[in-house]
Amino acid sequence: MDDRHFSHFHIAGFTYYDGSEVFYKLKIGTVLKLVAEPENQFDPYATAIYFQDHKLGYIPRDQNKEIYKFLLLGHSDIFIARINSVVESENPERQIGVIVKIKAKNPAKKPVK
Repeated sequence: MDDRHFSHFHIAGFTYYDGSEVFYKLKIGTVLKLVAEPENQFDPYATAIYFQDHKLGYIPRDQNKEIYKFLLLGHSDIFIARINSVVESENPERQIGVIVKIKAKNPAKKPVK
């Protein structure tokens, strides 16, 4: 079984965090880290997105509730988040697309040729 699609979105708040500092390093396929922020005063399900130690922004409010619950309960290891689009000419809030997949417990092994 392969990893399964869970969600995809553009990074919310990209303009306000470290995105411009590391934009040139962000490529399609780059792995990102998802972090629940239970103390966030603006969104009770806030889930931050990091590239290395740089906060890029958040999962959009209309898509973060389920992922947040899993992360809060310590299940961050079931998700893999990667950049799936980079469009420099777009508005900053739409420059970086992210796909989140649920990791397969026993990934399918590809035949060796």
